Amino acid sequence: MTILKGIALLLLVLALFTLFSYRAPYGMKAMGGLASAAIASFLVEAFQRYIGGDMLQIELLREVGVAAGSLPGVAAAILVPLALGVSPVYAVLIGLSCGGMGILPGFFAGYIMSFVVKEIEKRIPEGLDLIVCIVVVAPLARLVAVTTDPLVNATLGTIGEIITLATNESPVIMGLALGGLITVISTSPLSSMALTAMLGLTGLPMAIGALALIASSFMNFLLFKKLNIGTKRENIAVAIEPLTQADLVSANPLPIYSTNFVGGALAGVIVAMFGFVNNAPGTASPVPGLLVMYGFNDPIQVTIAAILCSIVGIIVGYIAVYVFRNYKVHNVAEIRGENK
Repeated sequence: MTILKGIALLLLVLALFTLFSYRAPYGMKAMGGLASAAIASFLVEAFQRYIGGDMLQIELLREVGVAAGSLPGVAAAILVPLALGVSPVYAVLIGLSCGGMGILPGFFAGYIMSFVVKEIEKRIPEGLDLIVCIVVVAPLARLVAVTTDPLVNATLGTIGEIITLATNESPVIMGLALGGLITVISTSPLSSMALTAMLGLTGLPMAIGALALIASSFMNFLLFKKLNIGTKRENIAVAIEPLTQADLVSANPLPIYSTNFVGGALAGVIVAMFGFVNNAPGTASPVPGLLVMYGFNDPIQVTIAAILCSIVGIIVGYIAVYVFRNYKVHNVAEIRGENK
């Protein structure tokens, strides 16, 4: 029951974000801004703080990681308005007003205030609009972020606690469910890094979130290459960090999401059986996730598990390529207007 409750709440959150992406005005562009904010904050934190700082003991890199990881709300509140066409000055004004906030409160503030700024620019004479934005938009942005922060923290905190409890009760089942979900989320604009950081996952759940993505790298590479979704550049990029190709993934949800869920679930079971731990929240990304695991577990065991997850990813990837060989994909030339 605990497992079902945790997964149900997580699926509800994901469903709301999916609904927002496809139904809200400029929803997909806003989610693209959220994805960029996760890369700029959580991915930098994962590399510099946990790898450069904790593992390599380089204080400068630790400081860089801590600084980046402490400003996800500012990043989201800047990048979302920019994605929606707000001028850089007003986007930064909104972002700086959200200092100290999490990525989702910053996202909500950036999204809502984008429309407010556009209305002000339409109705207020040029020059005077700057004063109005300073007087009105900055405090409103802060108000939106502060208002949404408790709800976000309560919801995600509850999900994180339930997942942790459920993992203790049945590690294999949770590995199956969490491994599948995390790999799917890793390819979506919400970002597995952002989600696991917001949930505050540690221990086995975070280990599942980190190592299961090894399988995802191979599956995504094979799908992009064999189904001709991307060029060589996109094929490599999606294997290293799937979030960078979120628009191409969103354009081909059935083959990519279904494949990632199956392969991620199997990889999650493998990780759960090893009983690994990962006490670095937010490291649900293929490269930093793997490297961080060596800092908390026996290196030989981590290497064995990583190889097994890779094999799973390759097998499931080739099966998926065969299953979806006649599926009509939307490639990079269609989505981004690039020549293959």
